[in-house]
Amino acid sequence: MLCDRLELSERRACEIAGQHRSTQRREPKRAPDDGALRARLREISRERPRWGYRRAHARLVDDGWALNRKRTQRLWREEGLRVPARRRKRQRLGASTVPADRLAAERPDQVWALDFQFDQTADGRTLKLLHVVDEFTREALAIKCRRRIDSDATVAVLEGLVAIRGGTPGHVRCDNGPELTANALRDWCRFSKAGSAYIEPGSPWQNPFVESFGSRVRDELLAVELFQTLTEAQVLVEDWRQDYNQRRPHSALGMRAPAHFAASWRERRGNGLPITLADPAEARRSPQDAPISGSESRIDADQTATDPQTAPGPLPSPSWLAPRAGETTTLQPPTDHRLSQQVDR
Repeated sequence: MLCDRLELSERRACEIAGQHRSTQRREPKRAPDDGALRARLREISRERPRWGYRRAHARLVDDGWALNRKRTQRLWREEGLRVPARRRKRQRLGASTVPADRLAAERPDQVWALDFQFDQTADGRTLKLLHVVDEFTREALAIKCRRRIDSDATVAVLEGLVAIRGGTPGHVRCDNGPELTANALRDWCRFSKAGSAYIEPGSPWQNPFVESFGSRVRDELLAVELFQTLTEAQVLVEDWRQDYNQRRPHSALGMRAPAHFAASWRERRGNGLPITLADPAEARRSPQDAPISGSESRIDADQTATDPQTAPGPLPSPSWLAPRAGETTTLQPPTDHRLSQQVDR
């Protein structure tokens, strides 16, 4: 630019710009697939505006591209692709620590988490969504979308899931909403022999998996789509649920989709093989989320904290707890950190 507009010599222009003269003689070489790769990244960004380069890289690998994460990150930045800033929301910080007897899932269908979420159609009428999430596989078992959902409708959703999956859950975790504390749900849990785990009032961080799922629904669907009718909302919500289970990479499952993780877990469990993630170091984002190996000690529920018990074998789960032999309910060891989670209003 200095040479063209100001008619300076190359030597003088490089001196002013602080560049070596050799940089003006060597033409940069791009990979043959650079253009197609950039176009694919822009397409992924348009389809998934709330995705970052990590999930885009996982999608490229699934599509057959041979590249590492650093190249995806470099091209993502060069193309100016970035996740839009989120709207600032009010945060509620939990003051209590995690209870020592909080239930943790160690196998599919052991703990189902329930929660409600609200939105509205273009005419201002309310939409109510019921989320049912498997805490182990992180699958979205159901998203019921109606104008109103009472306790009877909640029980009907659970009955339908039991018929599809061929069994009742070990426990149902939920808050103390009127639909979830009604006699209809209590009777269903008693007659189906499913335990109920109610969180403390005003403590949504004690139900973290379904709360996190609700934030994904809000961020990737409800905040993007404007529903004109109830039928349109039901169709789009169900399409998003299927896509979430089958195609969306989950960071807690080694960047695998929940349905693929569940199928792999059941296959390896049936063959008697240890259950491991593809790359736990990459998948986990914090030390407390790292899988616990079989050689590490753990506290047995029947002993005191001064008598550690060695786990029989490695079986890491999405909830970071190493499993106990058999399929019995275990208690999460006490922690000394505080949990805080943004609540979706």
